[in-house]
Amino acid sequence: MIKPYAPLLAPEILERAKQLEVTQICDGMTQAGFAGGGSMAAGIRAVHPSMRVTGTAVTVETSNGDNLPIHLASYTLPNDGYVMVIDGKGYEKCAYFGDLIIAAAQCCGYIGMIIDGYSRDYEGNLALGFPVFSRGMMPAGPIKKDSGVINGTILCGGITVNAGDLVVGDSDGVCVVPRDQIDQVLTYAEKKRDYEAGREVTIAAYRKAKAEGSPLPQLAPQWVLDMTQKTE
Repeated sequence: MIKPYAPLLAPEILERAKQLEVTQICDGMTQAGFAGGGSMAAGIRAVHPSMRVTGTAVTVETSNGDNLPIHLASYTLPNDGYVMVIDGKGYEKCAYFGDLIIAAAQCCGYIGMIIDGYSRDYEGNLALGFPVFSRGMMPAGPIKKDSGVINGTILCGGITVNAGDLVVGDSDGVCVVPRDQIDQVLTYAEKKRDYEAGREVTIAAYRKAKAEGSPLPQLAPQWVLDMTQKTE
């Protein structure tokens, strides 16, 4: 079953997200009240640490190593720029896709694929320069049987994903932000990014002063000092 594709997220939203790390977006999710920070299970990782993807979710639900729904989602895409997010139920006995379907999805306009399951053809994937996030490599191939559901609500890596949600993946993992919460979450994440930049300056100054034998600046952040006072 193929449900309607959600509109692509606005370019300005995607550009904001591209300036952030997944860890910062997860912290923004936590601050917005989402338990677990919107992070998929730790086992779903980039096939190569250099891979990063930021885009609008197309959701695919399948099981038992059946990749027919992945084919259907690939060849019915209305516009370039989506990320295919696949609930493969963590199936371990075969890979759901390899470099041929990765290449086809890339040609059809996808900018990345994320699966709660396994992929294959590591070298071919790298040669395509296409971001894939999976639970790892599995050489055994998939079956083709049932059409599954495309653009329904899925549970991928323990996280609920709807078509049109913001999906961001990098070397730390994958985070999903509900479409109606994106602005709030990114605002929190940007504040966290700015805080981290300030901490990096402080740490560098402390390191330099220590090496030079100069008076040491305050290293502990103010919130640590405040909490220390409360526990004394």
